Amino acid sequence: MSSTSQARGRIDALLDENSFIEIGARVKARSTDFNLAQTDTPSDGVVTGYGVIDGNLVYVYAQDASVLGGSIGEMHAKKIARLYDLALKTGAPVIALIDSAGLRLQEATDALNALGEIYLKQVNASGVIPQITAVFGGCGGGLSVLSALSDFTFMEEKNGKLFLNSPNALDGNYAEKCDTAAAAFQSAEAGTVDVVGDEAAVYAGIRELVSLLPSNNEADDAVEECTDDLNRSCEGIDGAAADPAVFFTMISDGSGFFETKKSYAKDMVTGFIRLNGVTVGAVGNRTSLFDDAGKEAEHFDAVLSARGAEKAADFVKFCDAFGLPVVSLTNVKGFKACMCNEKRLPRALAELTEAFGSATVPKINIVADKAYGTAAVIMNSQALGADITVAWPDAEIGTMDAKTAARILCADDAAKQAECAADYAAKQTSATGAAERGYVDEIVEPADTRKYVIGALEMLYTKRDERPAKKHGAI
Repeated sequence: MSSTSQARGRIDALLDENSFIEIGARVKARSTDFNLAQTDTPSDGVVTGYGVIDGNLVYVYAQDASVLGGSIGEMHAKKIARLYDLALKTGAPVIALIDSAGLRLQEATDALNALGEIYLKQVNASGVIPQITAVFGGCGGGLSVLSALSDFTFMEEKNGKLFLNSPNALDGNYAEKCDTAAAAFQSAEAGTVDVVGDEAAVYAGIRELVSLLPSNNEADDAVEECTDDLNRSCEGIDGAAADPAVFFTMISDGSGFFETKKSYAKDMVTGFIRLNGVTVGAVGNRTSLFDDAGKEAEHFDAVLSARGAEKAADFVKFCDAFGLPVVSLTNVKGFKACMCNEKRLPRALAELTEAFGSATVPKINIVADKAYGTAAVIMNSQALGADITVAWPDAEIGTMDAKTAARILCADDAAKQAECAADYAAKQTSATGAAERGYVDEIVEPADTRKYVIGALEMLYTKRDERPAKKHGAI
């Protein structure tokens, strides 16, 4: 398969059969410098147009590596910018299929300005229409910002290369030592990639994601008919509280869960589920990662980390921008203590606090295990505006665990510490105690979580939440 047919072939593989309509097929480069006049540049190295995914309108562009390496020049960028103009007018997602050598050197400042114009289109589209990027080949230098400006990034596991500076340009590093441009690094360490897989998996993932998301920030089309039992009991779900990926799979319609940034900050889980046919953003603290056999593959402390907080904050902001309700699963007792987190964690916590606090979409918090201290407050607590807070009967909610509190309160009388701890647990760290003070709206059995959350979402469907007038937050 030639590179030219490959660019078009990628679009055809992604969209519904025979649905793609190309725009600007006859556009070519205008520059004649450095022998470009003698170089044929069909479509100026990018195929642009529109089509449908499961009947949903999307705009898509695919870079053609056979034309000057798929490099971005003036006309190449103008085609992409025009695609964004159409997408904003009609309120439909933009999907970018990236395979490029970077900026076109022969066009110099024209290419540089053209890339900046794409940046501006993406900025204006942010929070208005979903933007999805898939990296199939090169996506380096300034092009890496295109990916970062989108809402979700997919990456082909073998040939995709995503980087700002190449691995060999980093002090003391080279590609064989640490390939910072590879999908494994970008997904697990940099956190810039949501899904990694072969080409077929990337296409399937994008199609699934598009089916879950609204077309734009004013659309109410992230809904499908629910064939699952709304009152279905989730037996055994109490054993899944440690791994939100399993928990959310169990409560969702048809046991479907689209996890975002799966390999990054594994102590925090984010993704999309459907409840009663409605797409819902799901966020939760993880203490165990279960493998396919249901055994613990990795263990994490029940603490908030900088990476986890940043991951959750970005996700909650996306959900709020597109009107998607947020359901959180809280199981946290503090903050990660290490030098790296001490540098970044306060700011990351502020971002997560702002994300939950400023979100005006329906917000439901489920306290499944521990909810201690400031970390619990930040995790979508009632104090931060959660509309409904539910807890399982054995949940622990308070400033700290009872034994630690007893050692402080009864420091002068060790004999009374056991009695003090029992009393403190009953009054200050139990779900019942929190409910008596109004900080928990309902104590529900784990198996009833699905039907209770669905009921709460139905009640909150017409939620209106007015906030102080301002241009935007500064956190």
